Amino acid sequence: MSQTIHRNTIEFEVCGDYALFSDVLTRPSGEKCTYDIPTYEAIKGIVHSIYFKPTILWKVDAVRIMNPIRTERKGMRPLKMNGENDLAYYTYLRNVCYQVRAHFEWNENHPELACDRNENKHHNIAKRMVARGGRRDIFLGTRECQGYVKPCVFGEGEGYYDNSGEMPYSLMYHGITYADEAELPEDKGKMTVRFWKPVIQDGVIQFLPPAECTIKRHIKKMSVKKFGKEQGNFSGLEEFTGGETDELDE
Repeated sequence: MSQTIHRNTIEFEVCGDYALFSDVLTRPSGEKCTYDIPTYEAIKGIVHSIYFKPTILWKVDAVRIMNPIRTERKGMRPLKMNGENDLAYYTYLRNVCYQVRAHFEWNENHPELACDRNENKHHNIAKRMVARGGRRDIFLGTRECQGYVKPCVFGEGEGYYDNSGEMPYSLMYHGITYADEAELPEDKGKMTVRFWKPVIQDGVIQFLPPAECTIKRHIKKMSVKKFGKEQGNFSGLEEFTGGETDELDE
């Protein structure tokens, strides 16, 4: 697992009163239980809420756990399929705070957006969006867990697990590779679910890149969505070519 700091890296802190990074075994039932640590997919979702473009692929490099890992169980009244209320217990993480480091690479699955591959442009926009707290609402694993983003320097400040040594975890959900994000030939045209065995070293999780996850399963076939005027959908290029939405990134 690489600790390389890329030139298009962004660093930010995300905090919230609660988080629920669902254990996949509890998702089908009414009871939901969180993992102790955030999943790669959840952190990638936060990065997408800060700044997303199909031209780029965000890679989460590392997460630093700032607060002690504590859980809280709540009695909930979720809706059943027939519209009636049910009784369930959800287990949340309480008072969470993480430092995140991520970088982007070009999404080779979208050659129609090759003209939008301007590293400085996307990096500068992403840093501005971090400073503004993101373009969209930030959630820590699930909709009811509101998060808040602000810039930081990864590694600065005191973390609860600094100098705590190695804390290994067993098999855990890593994320989903969609056809739009597939890098390996065997994953092309498929939806793939990934798993891994994380290790916390002195409070820091160095994430395994999606392409290096060897424990995975193909779920179903999936096609890549194409962007551009000929497809009749929005590519995002108009923001930077004098279109009416230029002011969004000023």
